[in-house]
Order: sequence, then C-alpha cells, then structure tokens
Amino acid sequence: MAENSIAKSWENYTKRFRHYLKLERSLSENSIEAYTRDVEKLANYISKNFPEKGPKELDLEHLRRFVNTLAQLEISDYTQARVISGIKAFYKYLMYEDEISEDPAQLLEAPKLGRKLPDTLSYQEIVQLLESINLGEPEGHRNRAILEMLYSSGLRVSELTELKKSQVFEDVGFLRVIGKGNKERLVPIGKDALRYLKIYEEEIRIHQSPVRGHEEYVFLNRRGKKLTRVMIFLIIKKTAEQAGINKNISPHTFRHSFATHLIEGGADLRAVQEMLGHESITTTEIYTHLDRDYLRQVLTDFHPRK
Repeated sequence: MAENSIAKSWENYTKRFRHYLKLERSLSENSIEAYTRDVEKLANYISKNFPEKGPKELDLEHLRRFVNTLAQLEISDYTQARVISGIKAFYKYLMYEDEISEDPAQLLEAPKLGRKLPDTLSYQEIVQLLESINLGEPEGHRNRAILEMLYSSGLRVSELTELKKSQVFEDVGFLRVIGKGNKERLVPIGKDALRYLKIYEEEIRIHQSPVRGHEEYVFLNRRGKKLTRVMIFLIIKKTAEQAGINKNISPHTFRHSFATHLIEGGADLRAVQEMLGHESITTTEIYTHLDRDYLRQVLTDFHPRK
C-alpha cells in the first residue's frame, strides 16, 4: 500500500507541475511534454531503486545516482543536460509551492557542453539567395517576401508561419510578433521586406481564396491555407540550390545571419536581444563570439603582420 501511495504522490506532483508549466510559465506543449518525460524518468528510477522515496524525500545524492545511470546508458551529454534541466525545473516548482524547504537539485551538475556557433550567411550570400528567386513564378513574390522578412526581422520560423495581417504595421515599419511562451514583442521590418510584402499582398494574395479559418494569416499556400514550417524549409532548400549555395541552410540560418550582421555593424547587444526575443542576454552573447571570429579573420586577411 505504501508503494502505491508513493506512486500516486509522484503522479500527483507531476500533474500539478504540468499545470504550472502551462498556466504560469506559458510553455509550449512540446516543452511541457519534455519536462514531464524528464520527471517520469526520475520517478521510474526512484521507484525501482528507492521505492520508499517520494519526490519530497529525495536529496542530492539520489539525484546524482539517477544522473549517473543516464551516463551509463550512453545517453549523449546534450540529452543528459536537457533531462537535468527538467529535474531542476521540477524542484524549483516544489520550492515555489513551499512543498520543500531546500532544493536538492540546486547543486546538481550537468555535463559541460561545447557551445556550437550557428551557421551564418554572409551579406553577399543573402543577396545571392534573394536574387535567385524567379519572380515570374506564381510563388516568386511570396517566397521573396518570406526570405526578406526572415532576414530583415530575425523571426523564428513559427513566428513567420503564425504571422497575421493584424500584426503587420506597414505605416510605422514594425511587426507585433508572438514568440515563445506567448510573449509579445515589437520587431522592426526593413524597407525591402516591406516592399516585397506589399507586392505579394496587393498583386498575389488578393487573388487567393483563403480556406475558412486561414483568412488572417499573411502567407498562404496554393490551396489557401497558412504555410507550414516544413514548407518554409523546402522553399529555403530549393532557393539555396538555385543560388548555388552549398551550405546547410534553414530558416534559423536567416535569424543567425540577422543577429550576426547587426553585431558586426556595431548594434547594441540589448537591442539585438530585444529584437530576437531572447529571455536572457547570455543567449544573445553567442553572437559576440561570432563577431570576434569575424574580427580575427579580418586581422588575418588584411593586417600586414597578421
């Protein structure tokens, strides 16, 4: 009976944790599922090895043993770090609810991960991509507007596909973007992006008949439905092939290029953070590393004593 009671305890706290992530943290369904799976992994390990322990009875040593089993299963460092992040979030929640007085996960260490710098395109490659789009094709102006906006405003692919007409303020050159966690931000949009967006709206989209429920989305496919993330990936892949660019390019490449070119041009890091919608400036700081690499390359290429 005691074991059944403890299992119910894990189930109860996990369920409440899900509600907290959804209602108070406003996380996406994918993030909520990932955090829930992390807690369930811990619960399964504890039920097998320390069946008398509920979530509130664990200490740092129990959590370290759980993490060690992840390493023994040859789970990648990245996955281990993600699971540990989920466990830390769970115990922060228990602290927040005053269910525990000390956080056993506070000193739980994750594997050190090398910071991978994202791929970027040079400005010349951006121009090469944009100019390779055939504006004589039915989707040409739409695709040009899409890529111009990805580069001009640093949007995430989901932010682009979910963009609605009411979120575009052409008169002042801004977009009202709904980002991660339903957080809203204002992002400037460049003149070229606005120009191609206007052409698409006034000469192409106006002749389409949107499917019911899709009337307000900015970018539509041939059938009158909003574009999917996959479709944006395919558009970019096809455009890169046409332009003769062999890099592995995704929608995120435009976002990285947007940020990198701003930093290289001397933009304030806080301003770039705001435009990208990063919660922490440490996420934005990766672009200062890219900038230093760029400066080092300039020195190597052009300084007489290298």
